[in-house]
Amino acid sequence: MLVVVVLFATVLLRAGIVLTFVYLILPKKRVCPLCGAPLTRIQHSILKLLLPMVEHRWCLECGWSGIVRHRQSRVIKRAARS
Repeated sequence: MLVVVVLFATVLLRAGIVLTFVYLILPKKRVCPLCGAPLTRIQHSILKLLLPMVEHRWCLECGWSGIVRHRQSRVIKRAARS
């Protein structure tokens, strides 16, 4: 039984490391990585519930679509500090 617990813990640890690495390599800027144009947010209710720390964005200029990190605006951060 102890072997099963140890193996399960290592699987969870690996999954945590991979998810952290994938999150960190996602772009956090709201501009297209290909052409530099501003990205438009595509709202997904299920994605917002399951993964609130990422957003699906689309470039109107070149058609790039992808997942980017969600970041708070500076106004929200200032209001939180006050």
